[in-house]
Amino acid sequence: MPSRPDTTADSTPEGYVCLCVIGPAHGVRGAVKAKCFTDDASALAAYGPLQTAKGEAFTITSVKPDKLGARLTLKGVDSREAAEALRGTALYAAREKLPPLPDDDDFYHDDLVGLRAVDETGAALGVVEAVHNFGAGDLLEIDGAFYPFTKAVVPQVDIAAGQLTLKPPKEDEARPPEQISEQISEHPSEHPSEHPSGQKPGGGE
Repeated sequence: MPSRPDTTADSTPEGYVCLCVIGPAHGVRGAVKAKCFTDDASALAAYGPLQTAKGEAFTITSVKPDKLGARLTLKGVDSREAAEALRGTALYAAREKLPPLPDDDDFYHDDLVGLRAVDETGAALGVVEAVHNFGAGDLLEIDGAFYPFTKAVVPQVDIAAGQLTLKPPKEDEARPPEQISEQISEHPSEHPSEHPSGQKPGGGE
């Protein structure tokens, strides 16, 4: 799965899915780098204008590959200063504009938030509060603790039942909140304050 902001990002608008988060400026003509949460970053422009959590719309005029995910140009953003002002901004598309998921077992990251986490016996372990990515794979935040979103740790996701099965890793493999906080401080432009939602369909691979 693709990965999952800073002070400019708010909570996901209802009915919308986060497709990317703007990173640093590229060059002096307004281009930006962006961390993308789609199967195909080149398709970002196909969804029409994307909006911020505050309702401001941006039209993507070009998409090029980049190590961060993609390099974008946005209509009306034509200077480095304007590009830097958008750093950390999440861009969303209306969910109905996204292609239908090909399988009943597929889902968007948005769908994980709010699911009950249970162990293999069905005992409650908490609720998924957010999905994060700090560059080394997706993490589920469950009642303040962080767990790798892998098949080994999350062997089953049942959206219809509103729950997922969690097999917590060994204690020494856990990701303490202090470590997560340090990563956010070191790379603020890569980590929106809210969870980047609805990225790529798939299970905990």
